[in-house]
Amino acid sequence: MSRSEARVSTDRPARYGKQLAAHLGRKVEARWSEETGRGELTFKAGSATLVAEPGVLLLAVEGAAENLAVLEDVVGRHLVRFGARDELVVEWHRDSGEPGLVHRNEEEPVDPQ
Repeated sequence: MSRSEARVSTDRPARYGKQLAAHLGRKVEARWSEETGRGELTFKAGSATLVAEPGVLLLAVEGAAENLAVLEDVVGRHLVRFGARDELVVEWHRDSGEPGLVHRNEEEPVDPQ
């Protein structure tokens, strides 16, 4: 099993963890505990853990090496979409030393004129 981790700076880590688990829970097995601020996602290709700590949401995905990019993409892309206003950035670091994916909101801000 290979592993990739990301530390996402945010003032609302528990909110984003809960939202990510609820959203992805429509397609995969997902759990979120308000009490512990921890969650798990179970995909066919692997798993993910979510941990809310003060000022940061810790993400980790595990699976076969060939599945890491897919897992990083699903978790990171959805989180960045939810956190577009907060300009969340998800930068994955793989245990193999290979660079992981980087997710950030690439959309141009809309001028509210």
